[in-house]
Amino acid sequence: MYQNIAVPVSFDEDRDVATAIGVAKALANQGARITFLHVVENVPSYVVDLIPQQTISARTEEIDKRMKELTAGIENATAAVIHGSAGRAITQWADENEADCIVIASHRPVMSDMLLGSTAAWVVRHADCAVHVVR
Repeated sequence: MYQNIAVPVSFDEDRDVATAIGVAKALANQGARITFLHVVENVPSYVVDLIPQQTISARTEEIDKRMKELTAGIENATAAVIHGSAGRAITQWADENEADCIVIASHRPVMSDMLLGSTAAWVVRHADCAVHVVR
């Protein structure tokens, strides 16, 4: 079905990454590329100076390790860590890398999502390719 699939990955406990991976594999043509994306949100400049460099380095290493674990054993899978506002960064990456599908996990919406919008909802509204939302 799809040749170039992006799977945004959040390591929050309420995200079902395993199901999103399964859906991406099921939707992929033989030889398709699957890219796992993790977005590092920009830290406001007035806060960044308060975070010890060791904390930033440790978190970066942890993200790299977890992303490598996700790609292990999946044919043509790669990982990318990108920076920015999650929804915009995901759709921009998908456009720039010619993704034909985004498989994104979502949590059950709460009232704040109705007012502010979740990342998955933003991606659904703004992506130029197919989007499959997994709950």
